[in-house]
Amino acid sequence: MVSLTGARLAFGDRVLWDHLDLSVSPGEFIAVLGPNGTGKTSLLKVLLGELPLSAGVALVDGRRTGSGLRRMGRIGYVPQHRPIDREVMLRGRDLVRLGIDGRRWGAAPLRSADRARQREAVRRALQQVNGEHLADVRVGLMSGGELQRVRIAQALASDPTLLLCDEPLLTLDPANTRLVSALIDRRRSEASTAVIVVTHEINPFLPYVDRVLYLVDGRFLIGTVEQVMTTETLSTLYRADVQVVKVKERYFVVGAPDGHTR
Repeated sequence: MVSLTGARLAFGDRVLWDHLDLSVSPGEFIAVLGPNGTGKTSLLKVLLGELPLSAGVALVDGRRTGSGLRRMGRIGYVPQHRPIDREVMLRGRDLVRLGIDGRRWGAAPLRSADRARQREAVRRALQQVNGEHLADVRVGLMSGGELQRVRIAQALASDPTLLLCDEPLLTLDPANTRLVSALIDRRRSEASTAVIVVTHEINPFLPYVDRVLYLVDGRFLIGTVEQVMTTETLSTLYRADVQVVKVKERYFVVGAPDGHTR
């Protein structure tokens, strides 16, 4: 579903990553980890066709990125959580519909059959995230967890083969963290959708993640959680004394140069 070959992303003399080879199969769940500024979100932008590689090739579903894949509904995207002003009149169903016709917002389909298919796609997407009751709720009045569920429904509305999520658990409470993590996994399980999640917090995704891509200062490692999340591995990657502590199936990274933990 995703193929990166010899991928390099640089801005002037600053190299975020180089010689990155990554293949993601249908239904596979990849977590992208690492400190801020290492190119995690930029990787998603490359796959969305919003940012060109400095070198190498990026393919999604066999097509080069930037070839209209998102417009065709092949890619669903959940951006970082941002609150919406309480005065915004957009309802839940309106936000989800943007995932289908966002590039034609303001122009309804001409045929009644098209409108019916659109309504069904919106209903089905909300159902997938247990959000049918949010269809007529104004998005500015939703809780953080409710809004994030509707954003996931928006990403699923076009029935994508690849789901990209950028910090989907940001600002969520523990209950909604578990719910959103499970919803993302359910999509890949039921539809064989490939999932790539950028996150600073891997623990909620541990039951679902197949592999980890860990980025640090232009270097990277790819492997299973057990292969990557070790003291020896991350100390080598950070080139510093980093301790990985596992407590009751949760991982904590201590001593990373930027001070972040998981």
